[in-house]
Amino acid sequence: MSDRQFVATDTIDGVWPFLQSIDWRDPWLALLLTFHIAVTMTALMTRNHANFQILLFLVLLLLVYFSESINEVAATNWMVFSRQQYFDSKGLFISIVFSVPILMNCMIMVASWLYQSSQLMTSLKRAQLRQQAKNRLTTTPTTDASNGTSNISSRTEKKND
Repeated sequence: MSDRQFVATDTIDGVWPFLQSIDWRDPWLALLLTFHIAVTMTALMTRNHANFQILLFLVLLLLVYFSESINEVAATNWMVFSRQQYFDSKGLFISIVFSVPILMNCMIMVASWLYQSSQLMTSLKRAQLRQQAKNRLTTTPTTDASNGTSNISSRTEKKND
């Protein structure tokens, strides 16, 4: 093994220098990038399919949950699939390159769900207001002048539809 395969942790002084130290020509990193793009496209294209999105969301969260175990397995077997040893004991590499993009996809899905919920609540409130206005037009209370009681009289309305 040569010293080029290892990056000392004390030389990393930020995320950007760390990302620059990665050999992005490694085939498995290209596959990982393709995976992240495919997951993002799937999350965006299935935003109207709630059951599938819930399943995707849970699978992604499970991947993040097990990223420490994935890191340990990858650290012991890195020579099988990688040119360099990226998998440190603190999990910096797998956190930045694997978990952060997955969590960003989960945030995109949650934001989409919140937007859809607000749109649904807005349309529901508009429908309620229309129904209340329609009910006010069809039944209006009138006051009987002789005894001061109110009676409900039905008035037919002409529809403009």
